[in-house]
Amino acid sequence: MASSDAEILANLAKALKNTGISVIYQDLSGHIVWARNAPRAWSDGAVVGARDEDFLPEKEAVRVWSAKQDVLASGEARVIQIAVPDGYGTAWFDLWVDADRVEDGAIRGLLTTAVETTEQKRREQTLRALLREVSHRSKNRLSIIQTIATQTERYSGSIDSFLTRFRGRIQSLASSQDLVTSSNWRGANLQ
Repeated sequence: MASSDAEILANLAKALKNTGISVIYQDLSGHIVWARNAPRAWSDGAVVGARDEDFLPEKEAVRVWSAKQDVLASGEARVIQIAVPDGYGTAWFDLWVDADRVEDGAIRGLLTTAVETTEQKRREQTLRALLREVSHRSKNRLSIIQTIATQTERYSGSIDSFLTRFRGRIQSLASSQDLVTSSNWRGANLQ
């Protein structure tokens, strides 16, 4: 049983509802002709008839329209990332903008595919914060080791004495780290 193009398109539109993907078609003047699964962060998803500037923050609308003008001029697809306030913070989207061409190659509109990347962006920000914290703690640990080496050297009469004391102090530092880690960084009993 063959499906008609209309049935295929209707099923694709239904499938989009289960994703963070939006598909938007604009005419050459930038007015939205149709949209499927438009993000709620964009004017509650009601965007047909509007232009980007009607629902995106001014700065982002200017960037997006500039990218779309580049696509209209060159015919080459563009990818742009935007941030939009969504009531809970910021929603992030990757936009793929493609020219819609007729058979003779003339451009008749713009097809934009928007993929929400907010969770990915938040994970990236969390990872960057964690990496900064690891770097900070590593520098602190190296500073402690340098101090231990200096203090150990001050009270050691020979290389053998230094190495024995230094190894013991480093082992104590490692043990104290294990204690603090096992208590979920809430402190450790000195006993």
